[in-house]
Amino acid sequence: MIVVDRFRDFSVEQQAFHADVVEGLRGAPKSLPCKYFYDAEGSRLFDAICELEEYYPTRTEVGLLQTYGKDIAALAGDGIELIEFGCGSLQKIRVLLSAMTQLEYFVPIDISREHLLASAQRLSEDFPGLTISPLCADYTQPLELDDLNGVQKRVGFFPGSTIGNFTRDAAIDFLRVVAGILGLGGELIIGVDLKKDHSILHAAYNDSRGITADFNLNILRRINRELGGQFDLSAFRHLAEYNDGQGRIEMHLESLQDQTVTLGDETFSFHKGERIHTENSHKYSIEEFISLADDAGFEAMECWRDENDLFSVHYLRVMG
Repeated sequence: MIVVDRFRDFSVEQQAFHADVVEGLRGAPKSLPCKYFYDAEGSRLFDAICELEEYYPTRTEVGLLQTYGKDIAALAGDGIELIEFGCGSLQKIRVLLSAMTQLEYFVPIDISREHLLASAQRLSEDFPGLTISPLCADYTQPLELDDLNGVQKRVGFFPGSTIGNFTRDAAIDFLRVVAGILGLGGELIIGVDLKKDHSILHAAYNDSRGITADFNLNILRRINRELGGQFDLSAFRHLAEYNDGQGRIEMHLESLQDQTVTLGDETFSFHKGERIHTENSHKYSIEEFISLADDAGFEAMECWRDENDLFSVHYLRVMG
Protein backbone atom coordinates (compact mmCIF):
# COMPACT_ATOMS: atom_id res chain seq x y z
CA MET A 1 0.00 0.00 0.00
CA ILE A 2 1.30 3.47 -0.92
CA VAL A 3 0.74 5.96 1.88
CA VAL A 4 1.10 9.71 1.32
CA ASP A 5 -0.27 11.51 4.35
CA ARG A 6 -1.92 14.93 4.23
CA PHE A 7 0.06 17.72 2.58
CA ARG A 8 0.67 20.86 4.63
CA ASP A 9 1.45 24.09 2.81
CA PHE A 10 3.15 26.97 4.61
CA SER A 11 5.01 28.18 1.53
CA VAL A 12 6.38 31.71 1.36
CA GLU A 13 3.82 34.22 0.12
CA GLN A 14 4.58 36.55 -2.79
CA GLN A 15 4.37 39.55 -0.47
CA ALA A 16 7.23 38.18 1.66
CA PHE A 17 9.25 37.31 -1.45
CA HIS A 18 8.79 40.86 -2.76
CA ALA A 19 9.71 42.42 0.59
CA ASP A 20 12.89 40.31 0.91
CA VAL A 21 13.99 41.16 -2.65
CA VAL A 22 13.42 44.90 -2.18
CA GLU A 23 15.24 44.89 1.16
CA GLY A 24 18.19 43.02 -0.32
CA LEU A 25 18.52 45.25 -3.38
CA ARG A 26 18.34 48.38 -1.25
CA GLY A 27 21.23 47.14 0.85
CA ALA A 28 24.89 48.02 0.54
CA PRO A 29 26.20 45.75 -0.80
CA LYS A 30 23.15 44.45 -2.63
CA SER A 31 22.07 40.88 -1.85
CA LEU A 32 19.30 38.33 -2.44
CA PRO A 33 18.34 35.49 -0.05
CA CYS A 34 19.57 32.18 -1.45
CA LYS A 35 16.37 30.39 -0.35
CA TYR A 36 14.67 31.94 -3.38
CA PHE A 37 16.87 29.93 -5.74
CA TYR A 38 14.51 27.00 -5.32
CA ASP A 39 11.49 27.41 -7.52
CA ALA A 40 10.76 24.44 -9.80
CA GLU A 41 13.41 25.48 -12.35
CA GLY A 42 15.98 26.28 -9.67
CA SER A 43 15.43 22.89 -8.06
CA ARG A 44 15.86 21.21 -11.46
CA LEU A 45 19.09 23.09 -12.09
CA PHE A 46 20.46 22.22 -8.66
CA ASP A 47 19.74 18.55 -9.32
CA ALA A 48 21.78 18.92 -12.53
CA ILE A 49 24.63 20.55 -10.58
CA CYS A 50 24.74 17.54 -8.28
CA GLU A 51 25.47 15.32 -11.29
CA LEU A 52 28.46 17.37 -12.46
CA GLU A 53 31.95 15.87 -12.37
CA GLU A 54 33.35 19.00 -10.71
CA TYR A 55 30.71 19.04 -7.98
CA TYR A 56 32.15 16.56 -5.46
CA PRO A 57 29.82 17.14 -2.43
CA THR A 58 26.83 15.10 -3.59
CA ARG A 59 28.60 11.93 -4.69
CA THR A 60 30.95 12.06 -1.70
CA GLU A 61 28.11 12.45 0.79
CA VAL A 62 26.07 9.73 -0.89
CA GLY A 63 29.11 7.46 -0.67
CA LEU A 64 29.38 8.12 3.07
CA LEU A 65 25.68 7.41 3.58
CA GLN A 66 25.99 4.16 1.64
CA THR A 67 29.07 3.07 3.58
CA TYR A 68 27.81 4.02 7.03
CA GLY A 69 24.03 3.80 6.56
CA LYS A 70 23.68 0.79 8.85
CA ASP A 71 25.73 2.53 11.54
CA ILE A 72 23.49 5.58 11.25
CA ALA A 73 20.36 3.41 11.42
CA ALA A 74 21.70 1.68 14.53
CA LEU A 75 22.28 5.01 16.27
CA ALA A 76 18.78 6.20 15.35
CA GLY A 77 17.14 2.96 16.48
CA ASP A 78 13.52 2.00 15.95
CA GLY A 79 10.37 3.94 16.69
CA ILE A 80 11.44 7.28 15.22
CA GLU A 81 9.98 10.00 13.01
CA LEU A 82 12.51 11.13 10.41
CA ILE A 83 12.39 14.77 9.25
CA GLU A 84 14.39 16.10 6.30
CA PHE A 85 15.02 19.84 6.16
CA GLY A 86 15.24 21.17 2.59
CA CYS A 87 14.63 17.81 1.00
CA GLY A 88 14.87 18.83 -2.69
CA SER A 89 14.55 15.82 -4.96
CA LEU A 90 14.68 13.33 -2.05
CA GLN A 91 17.61 11.39 -3.53
CA LYS A 92 19.89 11.12 -0.48
CA ILE A 93 17.08 10.08 1.83
CA ARG A 94 16.63 6.95 -0.27
CA VAL A 95 20.03 5.73 0.92
CA LEU A 96 19.00 6.18 4.56
CA LEU A 97 15.56 4.67 4.03
CA SER A 98 17.17 1.56 2.59
CA ALA A 99 19.10 1.20 5.86
CA MET A 100 16.24 2.26 8.17
CA THR A 101 14.04 -0.67 7.27
CA GLN A 102 11.72 -0.24 10.28
CA LEU A 103 10.98 3.44 9.71
CA GLU A 104 7.26 4.26 9.49
CA TYR A 105 7.03 8.08 9.48
CA PHE A 106 8.87 10.54 7.25
CA VAL A 107 8.33 14.32 7.01
CA PRO A 108 10.07 15.99 4.02
CA ILE A 109 10.20 19.80 4.30
CA ASP A 110 10.97 22.07 1.37
CA ILE A 111 10.18 25.58 0.18
CA SER A 112 9.48 24.54 -3.45
CA ARG A 113 5.88 23.28 -3.45
CA GLU A 114 5.66 21.59 -6.86
CA HIS A 115 9.06 19.96 -6.57
CA LEU A 116 8.24 18.70 -3.08
CA LEU A 117 4.94 17.11 -4.10
CA ALA A 118 6.41 15.42 -7.19
CA SER A 119 9.41 14.09 -5.25
CA ALA A 120 7.24 12.81 -2.38
CA GLN A 121 4.98 10.97 -4.80
CA ARG A 122 7.94 9.24 -6.47
CA LEU A 123 9.36 8.30 -3.07
CA SER A 124 6.06 6.82 -1.93
CA GLU A 125 5.98 4.56 -4.99
CA ASP A 126 9.42 3.17 -4.12
CA PHE A 127 8.80 2.78 -0.38
CA PRO A 128 5.27 1.41 0.01
CA GLY A 129 3.96 1.44 3.55
CA LEU A 130 6.05 4.44 4.58
CA THR A 131 3.80 7.27 5.80
CA ILE A 132 5.01 10.46 4.12
CA SER A 133 3.74 13.85 5.32
CA PRO A 134 5.15 16.57 3.01
CA LEU A 135 5.44 20.02 4.55
CA CYS A 136 5.96 23.03 2.27
CA ALA A 137 7.59 25.70 4.43
CA ASP A 138 10.64 27.85 5.08
CA TYR A 139 12.46 25.33 7.26
CA THR A 140 14.70 28.03 8.74
CA GLN A 141 11.74 29.26 10.78
CA PRO A 142 10.19 27.58 13.86
CA LEU A 143 7.57 25.01 12.85
CA GLU A 144 4.71 23.37 14.69
CA LEU A 145 4.65 19.67 13.80
CA ASP A 146 1.97 17.12 14.57
CA ASP A 147 2.19 14.91 17.66
CA LEU A 148 4.75 12.13 17.56
CA ASN A 149 2.13 9.48 16.70
CA GLY A 150 3.48 7.22 19.43
CA VAL A 151 7.08 7.20 18.16
CA GLN A 152 9.91 7.59 20.64
CA LYS A 153 11.88 10.48 19.16
CA ARG A 154 12.45 12.71 16.14
CA VAL A 155 15.59 12.44 14.04
CA GLY A 156 16.44 15.23 11.62
CA PHE A 157 18.31 14.89 8.32
CA PHE A 158 20.04 17.95 6.84
CA PRO A 159 22.35 16.85 4.02
CA GLY A 160 24.26 18.69 1.32
CA SER A 161 26.23 20.98 3.65
CA THR A 162 23.36 23.46 3.36
CA ILE A 163 24.41 24.55 6.84
CA GLY A 164 27.29 26.26 5.03
CA ASN A 165 24.86 28.77 3.48
CA PHE A 166 24.49 30.39 6.90
CA THR A 167 27.01 32.64 8.62
CA ARG A 168 28.35 31.09 11.82
CA ASP A 169 25.96 33.03 14.04
CA ALA A 170 23.02 32.32 11.73
CA ALA A 171 24.00 28.62 11.63
CA ILE A 172 23.86 28.50 15.42
CA ASP A 173 20.46 30.21 15.39
CA PHE A 174 19.16 27.77 12.78
CA LEU A 175 20.43 24.72 14.66
CA ARG A 176 18.69 26.02 17.76
CA VAL A 177 15.45 26.16 15.73
CA VAL A 178 16.09 22.57 14.63
CA ALA A 179 16.75 21.53 18.24
CA GLY A 180 13.40 23.02 19.20
CA ILE A 181 11.64 21.07 16.45
CA LEU A 182 13.36 17.79 17.34
CA GLY A 183 12.92 18.21 21.09
CA LEU A 184 15.08 17.12 24.02
CA GLY A 185 16.90 13.90 23.12
CA GLY A 186 16.15 14.37 19.43
CA GLU A 187 18.99 13.68 17.01
CA LEU A 188 20.34 15.18 13.79
CA ILE A 189 22.22 13.70 10.84
CA ILE A 190 23.96 16.56 9.05
CA GLY A 191 26.33 16.81 6.10
CA VAL A 192 29.20 19.32 6.39
CA ASP A 193 31.64 20.29 3.65
CA LEU A 194 35.27 20.35 4.76
CA LYS A 195 38.03 22.88 4.13
CA LYS A 196 40.23 21.82 1.22
CA ASP A 197 42.40 22.98 -1.67
CA HIS A 198 40.95 26.15 -3.17
CA SER A 199 41.25 24.84 -6.74
CA ILE A 200 38.78 22.03 -5.95
CA LEU A 201 36.32 24.55 -4.56
CA HIS A 202 36.69 26.92 -7.50
CA ALA A 203 35.97 24.15 -10.01
CA ALA A 204 32.94 22.95 -8.02
CA TYR A 205 31.25 26.38 -8.14
CA ASN A 206 32.37 27.43 -11.64
CA ASP A 207 31.55 24.33 -13.67
CA SER A 208 32.62 24.11 -17.30
CA ARG A 209 29.05 23.60 -18.57
CA GLY A 210 27.75 26.79 -16.96
CA ILE A 211 24.95 25.08 -15.05
CA THR A 212 25.89 26.78 -11.77
CA ALA A 213 25.86 30.11 -13.60
CA ASP A 214 22.37 29.40 -14.93
CA PHE A 215 21.27 28.37 -11.42
CA ASN A 216 22.55 31.65 -10.00
CA LEU A 217 20.94 33.75 -12.76
CA ASN A 218 17.63 31.91 -12.34
CA ILE A 219 16.86 33.94 -9.23
CA LEU A 220 16.59 37.02 -11.49
CA ARG A 221 14.42 35.06 -13.89
CA ARG A 222 12.13 34.16 -11.01
CA ILE A 223 11.93 37.78 -9.86
CA ASN A 224 10.94 38.79 -13.39
CA ARG A 225 8.28 36.09 -13.66
CA GLU A 226 6.73 36.25 -10.20
CA LEU A 227 7.28 39.87 -9.15
CA GLY A 228 7.21 41.71 -12.48
CA GLY A 229 10.92 42.56 -12.41
CA GLN A 230 12.70 43.89 -15.48
CA PHE A 231 16.12 42.30 -15.11
CA ASP A 232 18.05 41.70 -18.34
CA LEU A 233 19.81 38.43 -17.55
CA SER A 234 22.37 39.00 -20.31
CA ALA A 235 23.51 42.11 -18.43
CA PHE A 236 24.70 40.08 -15.43
CA ARG A 237 27.27 37.31 -15.00
CA HIS A 238 27.87 34.61 -12.41
CA LEU A 239 30.87 34.86 -10.10
CA ALA A 240 31.98 32.41 -7.41
CA GLU A 241 35.13 33.07 -5.39
CA TYR A 242 36.70 31.67 -2.23
CA ASN A 243 37.04 34.14 0.65
CA ASP A 244 39.89 32.70 2.69
CA GLY A 245 39.36 35.04 5.62
CA GLN A 246 35.73 33.95 6.00
CA GLY A 247 36.38 30.32 5.01
CA ARG A 248 33.65 30.31 2.39
CA ILE A 249 32.73 30.35 -1.26
CA GLU A 250 30.81 33.51 -2.13
CA MET A 251 28.44 33.60 -5.11
CA HIS A 252 27.57 36.88 -6.80
CA LEU A 253 25.80 38.25 -9.85
CA GLU A 254 27.93 41.01 -11.37
CA SER A 255 26.48 43.82 -13.48
CA LEU A 256 28.21 44.01 -16.87
CA GLN A 257 27.19 47.63 -17.46
CA ASP A 258 25.73 50.71 -15.85
CA GLN A 259 22.01 50.03 -15.74
CA THR A 260 18.70 50.68 -14.02
CA VAL A 261 16.25 47.89 -13.17
CA THR A 262 12.61 48.36 -12.19
CA LEU A 263 10.56 46.15 -9.91
CA GLY A 264 6.99 47.42 -9.72
CA ASP A 265 7.25 50.94 -8.32
CA GLU A 266 10.85 50.40 -7.20
CA THR A 267 13.94 51.38 -9.20
CA PHE A 268 17.45 50.03 -8.57
CA SER A 269 20.62 51.42 -10.15
CA PHE A 270 23.72 49.33 -10.83
CA HIS A 271 27.13 50.52 -11.92
CA LYS A 272 29.35 48.35 -14.09
CA GLY A 273 31.08 45.75 -11.90
CA GLU A 274 28.61 46.10 -9.00
CA ARG A 275 27.64 42.78 -7.46
CA ILE A 276 24.56 41.17 -5.93
CA HIS A 277 25.64 38.73 -3.21
CA THR A 278 23.43 35.65 -3.65
CA GLU A 279 24.96 32.85 -1.56
CA ASN A 280 27.65 31.81 0.89
CA SER A 281 28.97 28.28 1.28
CA HIS A 282 31.07 28.01 4.43
CA LYS A 283 33.60 25.22 4.80
CA TYR A 284 34.57 23.80 8.20
CA SER A 285 37.16 21.63 9.83
CA ILE A 286 35.72 18.79 11.92
CA GLU A 287 36.69 20.59 15.13
CA GLU A 288 35.17 23.90 13.99
CA PHE A 289 31.82 22.32 13.24
CA ILE A 290 31.67 20.32 16.48
CA SER A 291 32.31 23.58 18.36
CA LEU A 292 29.53 25.30 16.41
CA ALA A 293 27.09 22.45 17.11
CA ASP A 294 27.97 22.58 20.80
CA ASP A 295 27.17 26.30 20.91
CA ALA A 296 23.77 25.48 19.38
CA GLY A 297 22.94 22.90 22.05
CA PHE A 298 23.95 19.69 20.28
CA GLU A 299 26.23 16.94 21.54
CA ALA A 300 28.51 15.29 18.96
CA MET A 301 27.94 11.53 18.93
CA GLU A 302 29.69 10.34 15.77
CA CYS A 303 31.40 11.68 12.66
CA TRP A 304 32.31 10.04 9.36
CA ARG A 305 34.53 11.46 6.59
CA ASP A 306 35.71 10.18 3.23
CA GLU A 307 39.26 9.03 2.61
CA ASN A 308 40.13 12.27 0.75
CA ASP A 309 38.83 14.52 3.54
CA LEU A 310 36.40 16.28 1.21
CA PHE A 311 33.18 15.89 3.18
CA SER A 312 31.83 14.79 6.56
CA VAL A 313 28.57 13.45 8.03
CA HIS A 314 27.89 14.18 11.71
CA TYR A 315 25.45 12.53 14.11
CA LEU A 316 24.32 14.95 16.85
CA ARG A 317 21.95 14.81 19.83
CA VAL A 318 19.96 17.66 21.39
CA MET A 319 21.36 18.28 24.87
CA GLY A 320 19.38 19.35 27.92
